[in-house]
Amino acid sequence: MDTHQFKEAMARVTGPVAIVTANDHGVPHGTTVSSLASLSLAPAMITIALDNASVLLGVVRRTGSFGVNVLSAEQHETATRFAGRRDDRFADTAWEFADGLPYLPASCAWLHCQVAAEVPGGDHTLILGEVRDCTTSENTPLIYSHRAFGIRAALSPVAKAS
Repeated sequence: MDTHQFKEAMARVTGPVAIVTANDHGVPHGTTVSSLASLSLAPAMITIALDNASVLLGVVRRTGSFGVNVLSAEQHETATRFAGRRDDRFADTAWEFADGLPYLPASCAWLHCQVAAEVPGGDHTLILGEVRDCTTSENTPLIYSHRAFGIRAALSPVAKAS
């Protein structure tokens, strides 16, 4: 299969933008992800995908917990900073510990998760997380599509067929 064509196909999948975080003995770790999905309502579960070579995956495995900050539109620069290979991702970012995990208060949603299972998937690992707590705000969610950040635009309602 053509890798370039696969990347082009995936660029057309619009998704949420989140920063997954973990706490390693008081040191915050985090990375931007767009692979985030709801999995189950009972119990409440989500899935995220983390790079097998990431430090964050090791921290999540050791601690068994992680936070998911679903980013708001105003956090697009933060998303870019956390997507890069930098040691100082939390510098110049408003954050605090919530339930022992790094939390970004400007996020439109926050989920505190316990690792329920791991599934290997090529160069990434799918983490199934049981949601222990969550909060929401009225901030506009940030999305990613066609290699660019954006926000959702509502379409006009479609008339029901009679």
